[in-house]
Amino acid sequence: MIDQLSVESIPPLLGASRSQLADWAQGYQQPAYRGQQVHQWIYQKGVRSLSEITVLPKQWRTEIADIPVGRSQIFHRSAAQDGTVKYLLKLADGQIIETVGIPTQKRLTVCVSSQVGCPMACDFCATGKGQYQRNLACHEIVDQVLTVQEDFQQRVGNVVFMGMGEPLLNLGQVLAAVRSLNQDIGIGQRSLTVSTVGIPQQILKLAQYQLQITLAVSLHASNQRIRAQLVPSGQHYPLDQLLQDCRTYVAKTGRRVTFEYIVLSGVNDQTAHALELAHHLRGFQSHVNLIPYNPISEVDYQRPTQKQLQHFLSCLQDQHITASIRRSRGLDKDAACGQLRAKTIIDQAST
Repeated sequence: MIDQLSVESIPPLLGASRSQLADWAQGYQQPAYRGQQVHQWIYQKGVRSLSEITVLPKQWRTEIADIPVGRSQIFHRSAAQDGTVKYLLKLADGQIIETVGIPTQKRLTVCVSSQVGCPMACDFCATGKGQYQRNLACHEIVDQVLTVQEDFQQRVGNVVFMGMGEPLLNLGQVLAAVRSLNQDIGIGQRSLTVSTVGIPQQILKLAQYQLQITLAVSLHASNQRIRAQLVPSGQHYPLDQLLQDCRTYVAKTGRRVTFEYIVLSGVNDQTAHALELAHHLRGFQSHVNLIPYNPISEVDYQRPTQKQLQHFLSCLQDQHITASIRRSRGLDKDAACGQLRAKTIIDQAST
């Protein structure tokens, strides 16, 4: 089980559990069920202010009116041709983060950020080209899901921690958000994915929680040389050690690992690379997501052709490696994987 966070440690109420809010209400000499009413109105009705909770006694509402729920404001919204919507959300301290709503016929997925910026500086990623500012708090992560749900007027069925930031560098708040998304909003753990580029010891630490979430590891290379070139942190966390930690994760949790592999034309997309990758993953309880590179302005990597992608996929499948090609969503609005970059849109919105 994930440890419950005390209400005192999170001034905004969003992220607090039903029992925590019951205790909080009793601290104001209110019956416990008042806290349960607050819980319902925050998570199910999406209120942004406690003054909106009309079932509460008017005098108490006045008393608690200044206590923040923890909701952000939509600074900018852009919709792509495929229905994907990218949001720039303004936080209480003025920082801007990005989140993406991705609708399909079956469900609505939200790609959430876990940090303001990202310190990992992956060479092909727009977020890593900007400055890292800070970790997000639990309520700032959960708020992203409620915001997308409210805007789409549709229940969110799937959440992926693949937005701005490295989730395992903010593990405590990410775990708190996983608990809240699961228990407060009602999204099943198996519909939650936590992504990481690989942080020493953190995958093993995550395994200790025995969660039913999906772990997605951003591999992006079939050998140490290419990985160190694309992912600077890979110099200090060798590929062999990363894969061994992933095997340990599978053994401890019984959950397969998804490997994310950005395909860069002429860099990591050759037959030899596919065979190399297959060698590493043979016998591994895993799935490989092949992601065509989504262009950013700072580097001149090339997006692979569909023929190149299919060839790479076929090579993996011929080696009995489970793999698929992920369709890029929101590409025309820079909302696809690796393109989240708040500053550019802020500049455009200000002109």
